[in-house]
Amino acid sequence: MQPSIETAKKLADLLGSTVGYLLGENEESNIFKDPEMLERFKTIKGFKEDDKEKIYFTLDALIHEVTNCKQYAHK
Repeated sequence: MQPSIETAKKLADLLGSTVGYLLGENEESNIFKDPEMLERFKTIKGFKEDDKEKIYFTLDALIHEVTNCKQYAHK
């Protein structure tokens, strides 16, 4: 049995949620709907493993740096 769209909307409202969330969509799933992000993932996917590892290492370092800067900016 599948609820109608209207029933799904009412259920989402009742639960303080969204129809998308009830269907399994969340912030993480939306990341792949960003064309710029998706294009970068596609490009990286075509690289050799050692090049991917270098990119991941650099990206992790940048993420760490930005996270630390935000943390200290709030103090």
